[in-house]
Amino acid sequence: MALDAPTNSTIIAEYRDRTRRSAEQAEAARSVFPSGITHDARHLSPYPITVDQGKGSRKWDIDGNEYVDYFGGHGALLLGHCHPRVTAAVKEALDDGTQFAASTTREYRWGKAVIGMVPSVERVRFTASGTEATLLALRLARAYTGRSKLLRFTSYFHGWHDHMTNGYSSHFDGTPTAGVLPSIAADVVLVAPNDIEGAKAALAGGDIAAVIIEPTGASFGRVPIADGVLQALREATAATGTILIFDEVISGFRCSPGGAQQAYGVTPDLTTMAKIVAGGLPGGAVGGRADILERIDFEAAADKGFEKIAHPGTFNANPVSAAAGIAALDIIATSDACDRANAYAAELRERLNRLLKATGMPFAAYGTFSGFHLFLNVEKRSIDPVTFDPFSVPWKELKASPANLVDRIRIAMMINGVDLSGWPGGLASAAHTEDDMAVTMKAFEAAIARLKEEPDL
Repeated sequence: MALDAPTNSTIIAEYRDRTRRSAEQAEAARSVFPSGITHDARHLSPYPITVDQGKGSRKWDIDGNEYVDYFGGHGALLLGHCHPRVTAAVKEALDDGTQFAASTTREYRWGKAVIGMVPSVERVRFTASGTEATLLALRLARAYTGRSKLLRFTSYFHGWHDHMTNGYSSHFDGTPTAGVLPSIAADVVLVAPNDIEGAKAALAGGDIAAVIIEPTGASFGRVPIADGVLQALREATAATGTILIFDEVISGFRCSPGGAQQAYGVTPDLTTMAKIVAGGLPGGAVGGRADILERIDFEAAADKGFEKIAHPGTFNANPVSAAAGIAALDIIATSDACDRANAYAAELRERLNRLLKATGMPFAAYGTFSGFHLFLNVEKRSIDPVTFDPFSVPWKELKASPANLVDRIRIAMMINGVDLSGWPGGLASAAHTEDDMAVTMKAFEAAIARLKEEPDL
């Protein structure tokens, strides 16, 4: 939809009236950025809001509208916006300098914090993003095993580099996405979510270097993980000499201070991290077994006669990101931040389902830990939101999110002061309060009423 295209939607009409400056900014941004955005998840029709300030659980757009924020910095803000300790640490680091092209005491403290919290991590290497972390983890696994292939589960997202693009939201047959070489796609083995027998069969060939999985299920549980899958994968990979990688870019330090692996009691060989690990600033990491991480160790390579993996990176362990990470991880390790976020999300899911049932809206809310997802029921199944079981429907239905419907849901919530992610759903933080819950429930009730009146849904 064009920014100013005629509409018979009262939801869009009210949104445009409330966000005139965002509309102007979006139009200007289109002359600078493709689609006017810098991240695919920020795409919204007719245009996204522009936000310049956040505090705690709230954020404000440039029109002055206030939102309870469940986007949560794409998952990075377990502690909310501008936590005072994190902000103070960042300001102190900025005064010292932003880039020294040298080792720092902050990077050491940051790395020690990660090792102390995450069960699988004996050594750690910092990167600039989660995508870089999964790329490095895969390269480490290939170098360590001498094998070429990667096993992934369809519907899972592990970054945007070439080995991770097909089978996430398209190309479920394993063919390469645009711009990816067929030879790279051919080295990626796709298995259906929770298909442990299919995974075991693939591993039996002996040519798979690594299995990568988000331990909470795809998209932080939007396609949930079945009981026993992680344990079975741990056993199967150990038996075949395959590296097990847990992608904890979202779940790390969120499910528990030690991530999903601590919560589930399953220890992988490698763990990829980002978002919370850098306290809401840019940064990522790969951690795991020392004998695997030594593949980027100069002395180990010389002593043992293997070719070292080169790993430069201008912003690896950037001192400002390190400062934010140190502060955030200390708060998480010494407080009940994870428990508070998890409890808030559980209560929100329960209240949403009671509301959906009472209003006759054929959706359902589900999830685990601090996440919530909306099942949009595109096949119009007869469901009871209160007792809805996400394992009762195919995973493709769980991820079915018609753009027109999702955008309308998000906009209906925004005009009532709540910003959801585009799943649709969101992430709770330790900063969310009972007042936020009240605003959210009032917004959902108003949004449901408005959605029922929309002529084209």
